[in-house]
Amino acid sequence: MITGLDHVALAVRDLDAAVDGYGRLFGVTPEWIGRGGGVRQAWFQFPNMALDLIAPEGGGAFADGVRAHLDASGEGVWALAFASDDLAADVKLLNRRGIPTTDPAPVSTTADDGRVREWVGSRLDLAATGGMRILLMAEPAQPWPQATPADEAPVTELDHVVVMTPNVDRALAIYGAKLGLDLRLDRENPKWNARQLFFKVGRTVIEMGARIGAPPTDEPDRSGGLAWRVAEPHAAQARIATAGFDVSEVRTGRKPGTHVFTIRNAPAGVPTILLSAEPQLETA
Repeated sequence: MITGLDHVALAVRDLDAAVDGYGRLFGVTPEWIGRGGGVRQAWFQFPNMALDLIAPEGGGAFADGVRAHLDASGEGVWALAFASDDLAADVKLLNRRGIPTTDPAPVSTTADDGRVREWVGSRLDLAATGGMRILLMAEPAQPWPQATPADEAPVTELDHVVVMTPNVDRALAIYGAKLGLDLRLDRENPKWNARQLFFKVGRTVIEMGARIGAPPTDEPDRSGGLAWRVAEPHAAQARIATAGFDVSEVRTGRKPGTHVFTIRNAPAGVPTILLSAEPQLETA
């Protein structure tokens, strides 16, 4: 079964610039920088997932796919990768549920310092996932080392991923019925003209957003941004502003006792907010 969010992959054109930008934003240094399959990658490993920055630098199917995404959509979220505790069984189940999924295959990259990291993963058919690129990754035998804090008030982990959908029923079928994620909350907020679905997956949340009353379409889902957690929001906001980012004021969050602020110019153009506390979602 799917046990959590393994990583979020971002396609970027200049890996060094993206590493610098996210390093300053997060206040941590990446755990891994290396290459393989025609791409360079950098991993910021957090306790509940990783951010994987990917830039094409050579040939091959992987590099060509990332390059095609950059040409068509620009920089930003390229894939959501979920962790599986039994990858072969999950691949078989997803195929039976109508989501064609590739057989598990090994992937490896070599770090700039010579270390080799290997994964086993599968790709879900893009036409069957509402247009979001989704991967399944076998859980590693041992947890990966964490990114190293390099400044005060660092980002501590991911809070949630936002995905915008033009078709709520499709989203419920894919993320709930077929992927088996735990739907914790389905609500409408007329003030924002938004319907929100919250799927709990491990220690993160996938939030699906849609306009209230809009007729469903077959248009693809798209990334709506990332929300990260910080322990000290005011200190983090001051640090990030000093690092050269355009940040909003710290404001009261939607839940009592929480605070939030927005990064208006996050690297790779990803809509980004930072939150001070883990939301406690209502249970059914």
